[in-house]
Amino acid sequence: MPAAPLPEDEYGRLLDLARYDILDTAPEETFDRLTRLAARALQAPAAIINFVDQHRQWGKSCFGTGDSTAPRERSFCAWTILGGEVLEVPDAALDPRFQDNAQVTEAPFIRMYAGAPLVTPLGHRLGSICIIDSRPRTLSAEDRATLQDLAALVMDELELRLRQQELERQVEQQGQQLRDLQRFVSHAQVLEEVNSLLDSALTPEEATLAAAQMIGATVYADWTGLITVEGEDLSIQVAHHQPDLSPALLEFALRLPRLVGGVTRSLHGAASTVYLQDYATHPLALPEAVEAGIRAAAWLPLGHFGETTFLLVVVRAERGPRAAWRQSDRALLDAAGRSVRAALEHRTALALRDQMARQDALTGVGNRRAFEEALTARLASGGPFTLGLIDLDGFKGVNDNEGHATGDHLLRVFATALRGELRRSGEVYRYGGDEFTLLLDPLGEDDVLECVDVAVLAARQVTVQPVGASVGLIDSKAGSDARSLIERADERMYREKARRQMTRGQNRTVE
Repeated sequence: MPAAPLPEDEYGRLLDLARYDILDTAPEETFDRLTRLAARALQAPAAIINFVDQHRQWGKSCFGTGDSTAPRERSFCAWTILGGEVLEVPDAALDPRFQDNAQVTEAPFIRMYAGAPLVTPLGHRLGSICIIDSRPRTLSAEDRATLQDLAALVMDELELRLRQQELERQVEQQGQQLRDLQRFVSHAQVLEEVNSLLDSALTPEEATLAAAQMIGATVYADWTGLITVEGEDLSIQVAHHQPDLSPALLEFALRLPRLVGGVTRSLHGAASTVYLQDYATHPLALPEAVEAGIRAAAWLPLGHFGETTFLLVVVRAERGPRAAWRQSDRALLDAAGRSVRAALEHRTALALRDQMARQDALTGVGNRRAFEEALTARLASGGPFTLGLIDLDGFKGVNDNEGHATGDHLLRVFATALRGELRRSGEVYRYGGDEFTLLLDPLGEDDVLECVDVAVLAARQVTVQPVGASVGLIDSKAGSDARSLIERADERMYREKARRQMTRGQNRTVE
């Protein structure tokens, strides 16, 4: 029994299949309804929705038969996904591809099989909706058309399911933001003074350093430092120390960022406070720290802001029994750590929300609001710049002929490629629909058009429809305000569009 060959697009097909997150999921009425409908409409005893994974066939819905899971080499549907039309096997016992198949010689004793491929908007065939019968049979042209219509309905359900999952994730994110805000309020009640610092106009690092100073003084620490970690780089700022602290301990603190290993480097990713009553007994204790007189230490993870991780280190030197961490010390440090972490997370959430409000959800580039704010800022600075408007020609044809999923994919590819080409010169924004805007440092027209051409070439890879771009570029000196600049650029863009349309029309006349 020969196994079906792999499709040419197997790698992309498997990635597309994974995107739907459908394998090994529980039965769903929406899909069971379609297999029941297929069996009734085509007068078949059994109907199945199968997906072809890397090494197996898996059934999402099986009507009239048991579990259809089988090794891929025994899968009828593995042959179906090799083409875009219905695969019909009138009598499997006479077909050399299937006559020795265990599903033919044993239960369910398949004689007739007909399957329509499930084709994604990207053109990948994930599996099939099929009917089987224990008797030989031939389908009519109307039956094959019905099976293809049912396959399209299965794909509609998959797409709807995918959109619903995306919406659920968005709702969960919003719920998480709400829970975070509630937690921030709770933490704000713990230490008002620390929170007032973190809510001030100070930068996150300045506010955290001031909070560290307050915390260190409150627990009578001998030395308190704020550690900042960016990648592998570690730096330290002294937040507080007792006036009579030994010079050896101060010197050690200054050398800490250059030392290899140690407890501090091992804990910058810690999720909770770590206390050591006797620093010297820790297996990662640095001999230099022990010699400098460190007795007890506490490391408080304060969270992240951007790419920076903050870690508070509080140290007690050899000063008798006071060197140990008392329960009241721990309670205050834990509360302070939670409060600071909450404030930094809050700032991060606000920064992210601010970024999302200025980002186009489809393409990831800036949106119209971001463009207008950036244009206003550019004009206020008084410096020279180049403004560009871009309109994608032929985009409507992509949506009309290949669907909005392909159109959306084209917009993402174009925006990503254009942003990559212009990343050193300025920013790309989606103005709306198939229109994009550019705000660039002074750049020659040929250089800009070359970058746009590269992005257009990238966009053409995802469609068979003819697409291009009309570009209108204007120097900032050509207008006195935002409106006049945009109008001038818009005029140039539409002149370019008209010229391109005339050229195409002339070419058609010559032909």
